[in-house]
Amino acid sequence: MKIIFWGTPEYAIKSLEKLISSHHEILAVVTQPDRKRARGNKLLPSPIKKLSLKNNIPVLCPDNLKNNNIFIENLKTFNCDLFVVVAYGRILSKEILDIPKFGSWNSHASLLPRWRGAAPIQWALLSGDKTTGIGIMKMEEGLDTGDILIEECIKIDENENLESLTNKLSLLSAELIIQALEIISINPQHELKTIPQSTLGREINYARLIYKKDYYICFNEKAILIKRKVNGLFPMTFINYKNQIVKILKIKLIKNDEYKKLKLKTINKNIKPGEILGTIKNQGIIVTTLTEPILIQEIKIQGKNISKGNQLIQQLKPIIGEVI
Repeated sequence: MKIIFWGTPEYAIKSLEKLISSHHEILAVVTQPDRKRARGNKLLPSPIKKLSLKNNIPVLCPDNLKNNNIFIENLKTFNCDLFVVVAYGRILSKEILDIPKFGSWNSHASLLPRWRGAAPIQWALLSGDKTTGIGIMKMEEGLDTGDILIEECIKIDENENLESLTNKLSLLSAELIIQALEIISINPQHELKTIPQSTLGREINYARLIYKKDYYICFNEKAILIKRKVNGLFPMTFINYKNQIVKILKIKLIKNDEYKKLKLKTINKNIKPGEILGTIKNQGIIVTTLTEPILIQEIKIQGKNISKGNQLIQQLKPIIGEVI
């Protein structure tokens, strides 16, 4: 099939690579314009643009899609069979979605209609979901409201973080896109069996964008919520300690029975959330929360390498009784 691929971040790489190695023809790739993606003022291409150019695929980078008649007319000249969309990052109008002969299809990283929107992987982890998955959806004007062609569910492991789960879903997305294309190619459009999201019996909710304020860790929360935040927003969560930004990369919940065996400071009603209770050799620093204590196991201070265990303790030089 003749395809135009839409995508932008690293997450979409596996899907595009799979398509390039398949028997399908990639006529062009649409990705977001070059951005300042690192320190300095240098404009950098998206990961998808770099991969496309490496494979000599024409790349389109429209600054905007609204009322962009020149871009829309250009899309029509390709006479493609369908659009494949993986984390492009912008909403496509009905005028654009209707261009391909066999429609526009999106690989979405959740079990729809749960976690429609921009950050489904993060919100699945932040909410403590036990499962997630990939759905290949026929795109329509609504935000991730289209019928599902195929989907696959995977388990979210207890210590899964954003990096590991994103990698799993990226690979799964690539596999399901190929499966979906085979189904579409052998079935006339009017014979395709898709599933309306309203028939799936799942809760409808929305995965809003993640903002900078979301990365800040407040210890006046339940320990489980702090752990979900560290995992779900990995590797960006942080605290301010001794006038420096400290990224928290890994923590462990310390159950009360386990804490008693450590013979550290007794926890009572006078202890505030965020108070440093002590350290464990070769492991890290113990801090109170609104519920049970947590062990901070891995950090990164700006300008320094990732540290854990004794190196972490030496870098932070924690003061027992101090509130972070």
